[in-house]
Amino acid sequence: MRFYNQQHKFYCGIDLHARKMYVCILDQQGKTKVHENINTDPEALFDLIFPFIQDVVICVECMFSWYWVSDFCTEHKIPFVLGHALYMKAIHGGKTKNDKIDSYKIAKLLRGGNLPTAYAYPAGMRATRDLLRRRSYMVNQCSLLVGHILNTNTQYNLPGFNKKLSRKFNHQGVVERFDDPAVRTAVQADLTMIEAYNNLIKPLEWQIEKSACHHNRNSLYLLRTIPGVGQILALTIMYEVHDIKRFGSVQQFSSYARLIRPEKQSDGKWAGKSNKKIGNAHLKWAIRTAAMISLRESDQAKKYVDRLTRKFNKGKALGIYTHKLGRAVYFMLKNKRAFDMNHFFSH
Repeated sequence: MRFYNQQHKFYCGIDLHARKMYVCILDQQGKTKVHENINTDPEALFDLIFPFIQDVVICVECMFSWYWVSDFCTEHKIPFVLGHALYMKAIHGGKTKNDKIDSYKIAKLLRGGNLPTAYAYPAGMRATRDLLRRRSYMVNQCSLLVGHILNTNTQYNLPGFNKKLSRKFNHQGVVERFDDPAVRTAVQADLTMIEAYNNLIKPLEWQIEKSACHHNRNSLYLLRTIPGVGQILALTIMYEVHDIKRFGSVQQFSSYARLIRPEKQSDGKWAGKSNKKIGNAHLKWAIRTAAMISLRESDQAKKYVDRLTRKFNKGKALGIYTHKLGRAVYFMLKNKRAFDMNHFFSH
């Protein structure tokens, strides 16, 4: 957990929503200078903070509409802080909660140096990262449609498919398997949606790859040297990490990628696990998928996991191997060195 502890003359906390935002500005002594509810308009916000613009910091909670506030602060050279929503317990744990109180609490935490921060992804690569995430959503939806066809095929005890249904040229003869007209209609609808998603996904991938060559081509090439990491996995890791220097240690990177289990202790005793979903789910998926593919293709990886399985169990062995691969990703990007299989298994 990181806190923003820089000193300013004025501290601005904003409880942000889609159409309205409550703005609270405190001075160094904690006196309220401004506490108003205004429209989410950059001009209205600028007019409100203009008397304090010489030394003011603006903070909003991490939610879906913070992009424009970050860009607004960048344009006017105002320090911007993004609050970590899950860590801000002083906001969500209050007995009484409304926009006015929330904005005051954000400004108060900011002034006291107790505001937990999230990473404000810069605007230069933000749109491409969101497009890559949208592409992942479409692929998942396509997989659900394929799964529905496979389940329907199993329901009627028909022979299995020998080809991948996610590809258009394998759709011939799929509908004719079923006798019931209603079932045929449902399967045909699934195939039509799969074809529509495929027609959308390919242009998206082309545009993402084109943008990645301008953003960080070297990191993309480094990640492609990992066995099992293709273009999509490399793009996902690159855009979700953005700048490896924002992680002070490999432990922070592993925690952010959800590669370690957070544990609770009290009085020196184990008290369970909590907050295992804090971190980046997309980065976790990419590293775990890369680990499974490399395990399938590398004999050294298979022997390594088999040795761990005899010592622990299958699940823990896979977790250790995934964590090891995540640590390798961190040091590769930090030291700008390609993946070395012999060095990877020598430690």
